[in-house]
Amino acid sequence: MGFPLIGETIQFIIPSRSIDIPPFIDKRMKRYGPLFKTSLVGRPVVVSCDPEFNQFIFQQEGKLVELWYLDSFAKILRQDTLTFTPNGYIHKYLRNRVLNQFGADILKRKLLSEMEHVICAKLQAWSTLPTVELKSATSAMIFDYTSKQLFSYEADKSEENLAETFNNFMKGLMSIPLNLPGTAFHECLKRLIKLLSRLLEERRASSSGNCKGDFLDQIVEDMKNETFLTDDFAVSMMFGILLASIETLSGNLTVLIKLLTGHPAVVKELMEEHEAILKNRGNANSGLSWSECQSMTFTHHVVSEALRMGNIPPGILRRATNDIQVNGYTIPKGWIIMVVPAALQLNPTTYEDPLAFNPWRWKDMGSNVTGKNFITFGGGTRSCVGADFAKVLMAVFLHFFLTKYRWTKAKGGEVVRTPALGFGNGFHIQVSEKHE
Repeated sequence: MGFPLIGETIQFIIPSRSIDIPPFIDKRMKRYGPLFKTSLVGRPVVVSCDPEFNQFIFQQEGKLVELWYLDSFAKILRQDTLTFTPNGYIHKYLRNRVLNQFGADILKRKLLSEMEHVICAKLQAWSTLPTVELKSATSAMIFDYTSKQLFSYEADKSEENLAETFNNFMKGLMSIPLNLPGTAFHECLKRLIKLLSRLLEERRASSSGNCKGDFLDQIVEDMKNETFLTDDFAVSMMFGILLASIETLSGNLTVLIKLLTGHPAVVKELMEEHEAILKNRGNANSGLSWSECQSMTFTHHVVSEALRMGNIPPGILRRATNDIQVNGYTIPKGWIIMVVPAALQLNPTTYEDPLAFNPWRWKDMGSNVTGKNFITFGGGTRSCVGADFAKVLMAVFLHFFLTKYRWTKAKGGEVVRTPALGFGNGFHIQVSEKHE
């Protein structure tokens, strides 16, 4: 369990220069097996790298375990409110509202065309710059798009670069933040919360004739009938959706392009698939259709492989609400359980040569393998409601990035786990338009 108070936190956050299973986890798995205990940031934690136990835990939401965040996230996302009510009503409400705004149905009807517009505009802008730091650039792109769906934010009409503010906030959040007055983390957080609070107040004060049809409109309407929808809760909910969509999705996009940069054979087959879509399109000037998006078989294999290898967050957290019996041991009530996706998705007994970027492995991958060993989007009732949105956005990005642009690495790109996955000195690329 390490030292008093700090436990093994220092060992846990020591950076590693590999996309592989974090050394902290790997070393203890080899010594203790796929389930072991430790102490991190003052809390006792059971680390699970066991697919069977993970599945059991995901099925026990609201029974033996509840959702849990690191303390820094918990304060922002109002841990006390977002955990389970006895009947799970709040969780069901949140899932339904997010699905209404980002689910498969609205993806087909509306979001796909808007996604295309935003991605094409950003790629065009990137091509005019000497170089682009991909993680920051994709974060800004996703922030602008997601915030427009949430509260009709328009970056080109705003006096403040909110995407940059959010990016600076995330850098602080992912590096053991100190929410102290005067710190950059504190100032960015205060600015973002103030903005969302102001937007909520303005929207509520506006007449019904000014409805924008976004997520905030729906929340304001629901606040008339739902007692749990306080101002603080509504702001925290929008902030949480921004956190969930931007950090992991921009990280996964960056990992994807990094992997493609070193694998020309994968790029070649991707190009063939996307050029075939353009060739078979009746109207050359029409936008990307839903059926075309669904037809990208190899593209979806590539996205799955990048998600398998990326493992951006260090783990999925739950808290035991009752004593849990496992293998003759007891996990006491109140202990944290950390499920580690990397330990499953980079396991050589499940995935042959797991550190090799091999999208072709997904051609014959059965659900019996992926069901318990591919948990990029979590599992059980808390599986990520934005999974379809994330996968479609990555596929759409690839379509336009590959067919209209070429890129070369400029500098950086060294993978660093701290224990979240990132790039120590960024990943800078040069983007240029293709000319016939």
